[in-house]
Amino acid sequence: MSSQPSRLNAANALTVLRLVLVPVFAWLLLSHPEDLGWRLGSTAVFAVAIATDAIDGRIARRYNLITDFGKLWDSIADKALTGMAFVGLSIVGELPWWITALVLIREWGITWMRVAMLKYGVMAANAGGKLKTVLQSVALLLFLPGLPLMPVWLQWTAWIVMAAAVLVTLVTVLDYIREAIALRRGGLAGQEK
Repeated sequence: MSSQPSRLNAANALTVLRLVLVPVFAWLLLSHPEDLGWRLGSTAVFAVAIATDAIDGRIARRYNLITDFGKLWDSIADKALTGMAFVGLSIVGELPWWITALVLIREWGITWMRVAMLKYGVMAANAGGKLKTVLQSVALLLFLPGLPLMPVWLQWTAWIVMAAAVLVTLVTVLDYIREAIALRRGGLAGQEK
């Protein structure tokens, strides 16, 4: 008998919903980026989608619905959603491309590493990764309604949060590399027994 709950559960359904909302969000953001109503709509979809991240985690832990599918795809769904937000904001000219490039290179690199480590075990999101996701989400929520339309104090706040998000995004790479090395060593030691 399997020690894991079924992949067909509420927590994983919310992860899949987050993935489905990515193209909806992208369409709303990029269709009419100069229109406040469309921008607020895209922000609302992003907010709902990113909220499913916290909700699916709570459900999974509370009802013991943690699966390898959820550990891997929850992170991929987060990266797809926030990645689209970074790219979209750069496309509409409200976020420098170098910030988007730094974030995406880190995200794709860590995702690739996590997939490569699957032969040794699943690397779930760690505390640094979760903090990174929260900071990115808050920064993006501040940018998405249309930063040029916001009061100056809110623009400054958005940029400060974005700077913190980018810093944590880059620093957490080291945590994941250490975790991957430990996972690989443990996996290789287990194979030698």
